[in-house]
Amino acid sequence: MTILSEHSHVRFHNAAESTAPAPPEMRGDSRDDVRLLVARPSGIAHHRFADLPDQLEPGDLVVVNDSATVNAEVDAVRRGAPIVLHAAGRLDDDTWVVELRTAPDAAQPILDADPGETVGVGELPVTLLAPYPREDSSPTGTGNRLWRARVEGDLRTLLDRHGRPIAYGYLDDRYPLSAYQSVFSRRPGSAEMASAGRPFTDALVTDLVTRGIAVAPVTLHTGVSSQEAGEGPQPEWFHVPATTARLVAHTRAHGGRVVATGTTVTRALESAVVDGTIRESWGWTDRVVTPAHPAVVVDGLITGWHDAEASHLLLVEAIAGTELAQAAYDGAVAGGYRWHEFGDSALFLP
Repeated sequence: MTILSEHSHVRFHNAAESTAPAPPEMRGDSRDDVRLLVARPSGIAHHRFADLPDQLEPGDLVVVNDSATVNAEVDAVRRGAPIVLHAAGRLDDDTWVVELRTAPDAAQPILDADPGETVGVGELPVTLLAPYPREDSSPTGTGNRLWRARVEGDLRTLLDRHGRPIAYGYLDDRYPLSAYQSVFSRRPGSAEMASAGRPFTDALVTDLVTRGIAVAPVTLHTGVSSQEAGEGPQPEWFHVPATTARLVAHTRAHGGRVVATGTTVTRALESAVVDGTIRESWGWTDRVVTPAHPAVVVDGLITGWHDAEASHLLLVEAIAGTELAQAAYDGAVAGGYRWHEFGDSALFLP
């Protein structure tokens, strides 16, 4: 996890009621009925997500994340009191990255834990070994949010059986794991949904392909997204297949645009660039795309709406430019767009 020295220049205020409290299906809508703000240098336009194929051109390439969301939230006990544990992912040495949050709705991180402390998750003891990725990794200096932990037992099986999708207090109800998958979800591993791909439907993908707009996958297993202001994303495991790398190179060489579906896809693709060339790559990445460290192969971005001062805003600004990003957020706030994982979308085509 990186503590960012950069801060986004995009400024806005979205009211609490702008958060989408439930999936659009609960309103009787289709996933692709969410709104789509299209931001180009020529101006801002308002559409439905189902109109995405109309906004792209034959020869463009849409890259999607095929990671599937897993149950990563579970009730736990700390010092005799209930808490919520978020399992951000398992590391190569079989330790876990975990976050302790307040019960019952995981509204706040718990920042006063100590190395060696053990919390109970069902019958499994979870012992905090060390702050992750290092001590004092909270940008506010008030404690440690993520921990590397040793688990005495099979936490993955316990989560599959008794856990639930990570959710925060702004939702109006608990929703099943299926609500946190996209049509591309194939490879289980994301602690939180790669939500930019959620509005796609089978029919929309078919429409893209029959118009000559290619669709290709990468994998990036997300960690937890509850970063504080100034805190970059934690290291995440990714894979850019050779076929996707070739398609990206071919698209760019022939004048098409590479449009990343979300910050996760952008991070994966840019992590696969070596000396200006994209190639098959996999492993753990700590790449953070910012205006100071801009994208090399991504030309456009499909994304949801991010909170003020979130690190993801730096990525949006790096792709779109400050002026276009600010115009888009101004348009979204004025237009009453919905925020967070079940909310509306944006398409940046700078």
